Amino acid sequence: MAKANPLQEQLLKAGLVKKSKVAAVAREQHVARHAKAQAAPSEATLEAERARAEKAERDRALERERKAQAQVAELRAQARQIIQDRKLAAAGEIEYRFSVDTAIRTILVSDDQRRKLAAGALVIVRVGESFALLPRVAADKVRERDAGMIVLDHGLSADAEPAASSSEDDAYYAQFQVPDDLVW
Repeated sequence: MAKANPLQEQLLKAGLVKKSKVAAVAREQHVARHAKAQAAPSEATLEAERARAEKAERDRALERERKAQAQVAELRAQARQIIQDRKLAAAGEIEYRFSVDTAIRTILVSDDQRRKLAAGALVIVRVGESFALLPRVAADKVRERDAGMIVLDHGLSADAEPAASSSEDDAYYAQFQVPDDLVW
């Protein structure tokens, strides 16, 4: 060994240590001097790690939101497809009026379609800016995907519709009978 310290050389000459032992100690000392020490993480390192974790959490939240929006868009597309496939031709001479967004709209229907609308066998749905008639089965499938597309549905039970009036109002208005054949 050319770079051994003088004490090691003297011990080797005297025969007190073996050459392999001196080499092992020299390697340990070299590794100890040149190895990177595991220093405690600095404040900047901790802050950077915290920032990375926060960014990863924000990214995950944004991804969840994007997936939810994509799922809603997919359900709306499915509802539009069902309407396109199953809508009935609104052909007739009778004007059927209904309210949508504080406006009264009109759709032309036949006498049979008017009876089915009143009974709840047909439902009126929004298709873009216009309206269409759907059979009950197709309307239920549309409601599962996007209930906002359903404009008029007389087939809902009283439990499914939101109760806007109290029982006192219901009792008061029960005394006024509305004819079944009322057309306005």
